[in-house]
Amino acid sequence: MVDKHTDPYAFRWLGGRLSVDFTATLGQRGLGDAEFDRLRSPDDLSRWCTEAGLCEAPAPAATPRVLTHAHELREALHTAFTAPTAAGLDTISTWSSRSLPGPRLTLTERGRPALVRPEIHTIADLLPLIARDGVDLLTGPYARRIRECASSDCTLLFVDESRPGRRRWCSMDTCGARSKMAGYRARRTQRA
Repeated sequence: MVDKHTDPYAFRWLGGRLSVDFTATLGQRGLGDAEFDRLRSPDDLSRWCTEAGLCEAPAPAATPRVLTHAHELREALHTAFTAPTAAGLDTISTWSSRSLPGPRLTLTERGRPALVRPEIHTIADLLPLIARDGVDLLTGPYARRIRECASSDCTLLFVDESRPGRRRWCSMDTCGARSKMAGYRARRTQRA
């Protein structure tokens, strides 16, 4: 079994929103040679969509072209969350305005309405959902609470939904705990 804390290619789900978690598919962003892509193949993109709960397993197959589109959307979202540009917002708008496969209603044997999940034919059908989540976030009450982890070796974004709005780390279990432990060790060494 893969340990999500030690496997660098395991997907990260710390952002608090679908679109923010999607930006985490590029690891160690901006750290030069340390940067790596968790979406290396179309199969990785299909797996991400399944783990994100956008579709049931087995996920529809992605193509190399759809993977390229996903990379473009991911970068546009990251830019929009950190330093918006007209080009990035245009990319997000293009994807968010695409039609989505909608849910259907059917009658059960007892004559009651029941929801039927929409049929997803390709992973490209799911990219508009990620883009729309980004639009909702950028235009909603948490737009000014998108933060980058304060850890020097972590570049993950997260939505700070804490009441005071002063959250610093992507996760207290990892980056926050390491930072607090380093502070404790420094104070202990200073006293000695």
